[in-house]
Amino acid sequence: MLVRHAKAGDREQWTDPDELRPLTKAGRRQAEGLVKVLSAMPVAEVLSSPSVRCRETVQPLAHGHGLEVHDSDALAEGAGAAGTLTLIRSHEDAVLCSHADVIGAVVLELAEHGVELHGGLRWEKASTWVFTVRRGAVVEGRYLPPPVF
Repeated sequence: MLVRHAKAGDREQWTDPDELRPLTKAGRRQAEGLVKVLSAMPVAEVLSSPSVRCRETVQPLAHGHGLEVHDSDALAEGAGAAGTLTLIRSHEDAVLCSHADVIGAVVLELAEHGVELHGGLRWEKASTWVFTVRRGAVVEGRYLPPPVF
């Protein structure tokens, strides 16, 4: 599962390093909502961009499964699709949290390679892509919209 981080504070108004920008109140509600959205999914591992807003997005989900959130630079903003696709292909039952640019690059690359994607080419904040992987290849993706609260 590839999750886009929930709503965070305004990038233009944030004066500290961008990696430290936290979720807003609405973003925290979205993060809590993801627990319900993904409740039927098996979760064995939670990986996140090192950015605070990504870690905060998946922390409630990890906590609910008794797991820690582990950072991965492959999910960091600006990292591109290659590292994230490697994680998707090699980490079964994992939740990965990243940024719009990375998720967009992943979804567009999969579409370009003919992977069947249900739900359109979208990656709204707090949304999730659930990918089916067979023999190390992504064969299908299903878009789950952000939680409603």
